[in-house]
Amino acid sequence: MAAEETRLSEAFPMKAGAGPNSYAKNSTYQRGVADAAKELLTKAIAENLDTEILLSSNTFHIADLGCSVGPNTFYAVKNILESVQSKYQSKGPNSQIPEFQVFFNDHTTNDFNILFKSLPHNRHYHAAGVPGSFYGRIFPNASVHIVHSSYTNHWLSRVPKDVTDSNSPAWNKGRIHYLKSTDEVVRAYEDQFARDMECFLHVRSQEIVNGGLMVLTIPGRPDGTPHSHAAANVTYQLLGTCLIEMAKKGIVSEDKVDAFNIPIYYMSPKELEAAVEQNGCFSVEGMEILPYVSTLHSVAKTAPLIALHVRAATEGLFKLHFGDAILDELFDLYCKNLVAQHCIFKSTEVFNFFAVLKRKAN
Repeated sequence: MAAEETRLSEAFPMKAGAGPNSYAKNSTYQRGVADAAKELLTKAIAENLDTEILLSSNTFHIADLGCSVGPNTFYAVKNILESVQSKYQSKGPNSQIPEFQVFFNDHTTNDFNILFKSLPHNRHYHAAGVPGSFYGRIFPNASVHIVHSSYTNHWLSRVPKDVTDSNSPAWNKGRIHYLKSTDEVVRAYEDQFARDMECFLHVRSQEIVNGGLMVLTIPGRPDGTPHSHAAANVTYQLLGTCLIEMAKKGIVSEDKVDAFNIPIYYMSPKELEAAVEQNGCFSVEGMEILPYVSTLHSVAKTAPLIALHVRAATEGLFKLHFGDAILDELFDLYCKNLVAQHCIFKSTEVFNFFAVLKRKAN
């Protein structure tokens, strides 16, 4: 299964480079979420990392999946490393702190050049880039002690096949996402998420040592709430209306719009728990809602900033399907519509949660 998933997974890299529209310059929102998770991350390592793991190797391996181009990945790694060091030191003044090896993982099309150029000069770890989709195997058996991933698990491995098939009941004509679409489209996205999460947990169960940890920061939606409750889903709905507006003006082809869908799904904590239970190789050691304050109450005031952040994360998708020519006009229109239609966000919220999974003994 892992080999097949690796072969079929599509790549959705963040905006490369260090320019004004780049992910490196427009990911402060994700940094805010990481700040909110820092205390929980420290607590998770202190309470759940087994002493046996600390003593089993002279090199401690940390992996950040979906690292993108920085700087947020370096901040997360620093927090993990300091937490592990504190765990070692708590064992006594004579505890031997090991060397640390950090693996930065993302798709092969990720801008690793910017990532490596931005590496902190005062880092206390050896760094290596590991290209490949995290829906497939990327590390040897039982070789990683802590896996971290933040703001990545909402990305599907691919657009659900049926939503782009005009002969399928799940054809998503006139929309680019599942919000306010048919039940068949929603089920297609749900099924793709279930398959992807099954694969993600399966391959991680092979790579993480017994007793090792996986800590995930996930954008999602509260248990028992409709998909319309997630503010990000409304964002993609609004982007879709922008494309339709451009199609009516003849700027883009309507057929092109019908063939385009965003490969993103916002899970609930219960959906993650169900996937972990079905996998059977991990225990859920903790799951907390992050106390992050959204700026969506003032969408009209922060529209340019929101547009830049959304563009940095999704430009690659639009460029691949529609080309470069429409990008400026699309996101300018999106910014204007954020201001004009900001009321559509009133019944939504930004929901992020933090999950700690522990690898069970074989």
